[in-house]
Amino acid sequence: MTQQAPAPKTRRFAGTPAQIRSAASVYKALAYATGVMLLLVCVEMIAKYGFQADIVAGGMLADGSSNTLGFLPSGTFTGGVNLSKVVLIVHGWMYVAYLIADFRLWSLMRWPFSRFITIALGGVVPLLSFIMEKKVHGEVEAELAKYPQAAKRY
Repeated sequence: MTQQAPAPKTRRFAGTPAQIRSAASVYKALAYATGVMLLLVCVEMIAKYGFQADIVAGGMLADGSSNTLGFLPSGTFTGGVNLSKVVLIVHGWMYVAYLIADFRLWSLMRWPFSRFITIALGGVVPLLSFIMEKKVHGEVEAELAKYPQAAKRY
């Protein structure tokens, strides 16, 4: 009786390589955009809590002079746009889009749920989105190269 070699481990993806690469590209773009916005949120928080200042564009100062762009003490301006709030709102919605891209890539790759959580943390820990993007993108390409036959054919 002869022994047969064990069958090689196979991996199944939930989409085609093209769908997975597309999801990885969207994730990559949103990871960079969310990371940049998170750094701007950090600048805004340092200005607000460290120097009691807001980032403001336009408007009038309390002494009647006009402002174009700058860090102004909180409550000393009227009119204009409070860019501090704009940065917070844009980052919040961008993070939602980042989570959707994360979910799509995670579900196509059929990774464990803990992987989804670690990728999601990239949008709330400064600089982590850049690190995670490089790591995740490399893993996606490596797994697609390792298991070329694993993707579903539609």
